[in-house]
Amino acid sequence: MNNQQNNKNDKNDKDNKKKNAKILAIFLIVSILGTFFFNSILTKWSNGTEKTISYNKFVTMLDKDQVKSVKVTDSQLKVTPKNEGNPFYKTTYTVQRISGDYELVNRLIKSKIAFEQEPEDPMDTFLSILISLIPTIVIFGFLVMMMRRSSGMMGVGKSNAKVYVEKKTGVTFADVAGQGEAKETLTEMVDFLHHPERYTEIGAKLPKGALLVGPPGTGKTLLAKAVAGEAGVPFFSLSGSDFVEMFVGVGASRVRDLFKQAQQMAPCIIFIDEIDAIGKSRDNGMHGGGNDEREQTLNALLAEMDGFDTSKGIIILAATNRPEVLDKALLRPGRFDRRVIVERPDLKGRIETLKVHAKDVKMDETVDFEEIALATSGAVGSDLANMINEAAINAVKKGRNVVSQADLFEAVEVVLVGKEKKDRIMSQKERRIVSYHEVGHALVTALQKDAEPVQKITIVPRTMGALGYVMQTPEEEKFLNTKAELEAMLVTALAGRAAEELVFDTVTTGASNDIEQATKIARAMVTQYGMSEKFGLIGLESIQNRYLDGRAVMNCGEATAAEIDQEVMKMLKGAYAEAKRMLSEHRETMDQIAGFLIEKETITGKEFMKIYRRCEGIPEPEEKKEENPVKEQTIEMPKKEADTEAAQQEEKETQKKAERDEDGFILPQKRD
Repeated sequence: MNNQQNNKNDKNDKDNKKKNAKILAIFLIVSILGTFFFNSILTKWSNGTEKTISYNKFVTMLDKDQVKSVKVTDSQLKVTPKNEGNPFYKTTYTVQRISGDYELVNRLIKSKIAFEQEPEDPMDTFLSILISLIPTIVIFGFLVMMMRRSSGMMGVGKSNAKVYVEKKTGVTFADVAGQGEAKETLTEMVDFLHHPERYTEIGAKLPKGALLVGPPGTGKTLLAKAVAGEAGVPFFSLSGSDFVEMFVGVGASRVRDLFKQAQQMAPCIIFIDEIDAIGKSRDNGMHGGGNDEREQTLNALLAEMDGFDTSKGIIILAATNRPEVLDKALLRPGRFDRRVIVERPDLKGRIETLKVHAKDVKMDETVDFEEIALATSGAVGSDLANMINEAAINAVKKGRNVVSQADLFEAVEVVLVGKEKKDRIMSQKERRIVSYHEVGHALVTALQKDAEPVQKITIVPRTMGALGYVMQTPEEEKFLNTKAELEAMLVTALAGRAAEELVFDTVTTGASNDIEQATKIARAMVTQYGMSEKFGLIGLESIQNRYLDGRAVMNCGEATAAEIDQEVMKMLKGAYAEAKRMLSEHRETMDQIAGFLIEKETITGKEFMKIYRRCEGIPEPEEKKEENPVKEQTIEMPKKEADTEAAQQEEKETQKKAERDEDGFILPQKRD
């Protein structure tokens, strides 16, 4: 196999030399033509319009004072007239001298014009030839330099991979958190490089490669650098797009050159990021044929991965978030022996990731990474790193030198829903609508046992478009959702719209995102989870690009799709009716919480539950006694003066005959 591969490489090198010779010949012809064109323009500009006239006409021009200057040579006269036709071109006349004309000098002196003797120097001819060749040399050199810079001609196929010659990437497994299984798999490969004899004694072989698969931001590139940092070997790093060029054959030649360099520096690690740029399947009809540049590059990569000797200690690592589009030949054992799944970290992984990114950040004693990890379910490593950085920036803005738990929660909100829009001022009516909308979500959440508890409610607009939102934090990490939990999600999502209709007898555009999310959940219940009584256990959709957008594709006909829409609509109508029923039965509680939210703008989950229990007559749960108990602070309802008579009337209508208890809470109203 190695001999065949070497013969193939020699043949390809010979073909490249022939191509280089042809390119050189083309460059030379282009340079000569360019020089000819350049010299013709330069000559026309420097010499202008040059005409040959008779000696009699020259004498006549002298007599009429039409000559400006004369240059005298041994064989001819170069006459420059006074009145030039075109000021941009120099007009000259050439006159052949007559032998025996000894009166020429006297005539020139008598005419009072400038004249001079111009000796003929043989060096002038040499200089003129040299000057005419300079453009040829410059044009040819420029074309060669540009071709080399674009990896063409002499540099065709040269790999431009970044090589960490110092054998230090600055990253180790200690810098990677939340990916325990992936680290364990890659640690075995590192150990093989350090102690190959332990594996060869039993007959084991070094895996040729590992494919890192996972969503963006989970740390695939970081893991590859950590492998190189732990192994202490040269690390070749490049992207799949680096192989793709305009010239056919360049990518394949770069692949061969990359593996040639790797064999010279073995043991080493080759890392190809975004390998789907060159590794797309060849049977999907997307490529034109056998001469396609991408396909040639893939064929060269397949041949090289089969041909190199694993005993030299060359490991290939590749990363992608689209494994479904890769060619089957690339994924088979013998090329990529292992597929390492780099998933979104779980609760424990998020806690570890937060600790890694916070090791150089000053934190105070209030910081609890577990609470932050619970609030960031589904976040990847890059998201968590961004949250830590945003929290540190926020602490500096507030004049503190340490990061607190409040800074971290605010950073979570900035990443999820954007910054607060302090310059957006809503009218009193819009504030009431948004308040009831968000309280509708929160109240239905509290009334359902399968819903996640509320962390925060706010009606402060955010930069990502939200006029208000309810933050929910799970009490524990979940990997499965029951049908009851999904139905509770539907009711909670539609509760905001239900509150609007119940209180204001109209609806607004504020529920657009809620409707979108509820529709997505209901459709998944019908088409993917088998939770519909009508369709039962049949898969009607399949997921494409699982690690990217997770788009679902229908696997049924148009008639079935129409029935699916009807079933989804039925589920959403049922959830909406349930939300309206729950809110109407607890209308007084909703009014009290909405009034408190309008005045405070933002309330915590603890404040919300305290008001909810007071209004519903539910006793407060017993709290664990601490060694240094802190006196409980009561929530005071701030008084707000209306700016106009209309606002005062509206306030009276919403809080008519309002009575407050000793802690400042509005007591439930007796309805007529």
